[in-house]
Amino acid sequence: MNSDLTKKAEQLLLTALETTGARDPREFYRDQLRELRELSPEKYEDAATYYKGTLIPSIAAGEMDPLQAWAKYGRLLALALAPGETVQIDETGRASPYVEDSSFDLSSMMLHIPTDMSSKATVVTLPPTLSEAQTATYQVLVAGKQKLV
Repeated sequence: MNSDLTKKAEQLLLTALETTGARDPREFYRDQLRELRELSPEKYEDAATYYKGTLIPSIAAGEMDPLQAWAKYGRLLALALAPGETVQIDETGRASPYVEDSSFDLSSMMLHIPTDMSSKATVVTLPPTLSEAQTATYQVLVAGKQKLV
């Protein structure tokens, strides 16, 4: 992959993070990629191919907003780990279906809910600060806690 493209995409993401105050989503994706590599080397290779061939070039070329492009990649990783539904959870705790190519909402939390209800939800994006309702949702669906501490 072209290192100039990678540097440009990285700089555009960093600028978007600074400008918006958004949380860097890559922190979640690293763990998901490690898990994916262990569970399915083929799906891991698909994710790596998407990263090199679609994600980085589309950001560097200005074809996609960096935050939106990374959220789309995070959803791709979550779907590769487990079939299910991706939802956006607003500050009140209300969930709505993920709409691809919709504008990036900094106040919403995006989670992927696996079809297998015994599995925990996967973080796609988190707002800079979680509301009380989002914190409760995160604790139950992602952390697996049954009581709020």
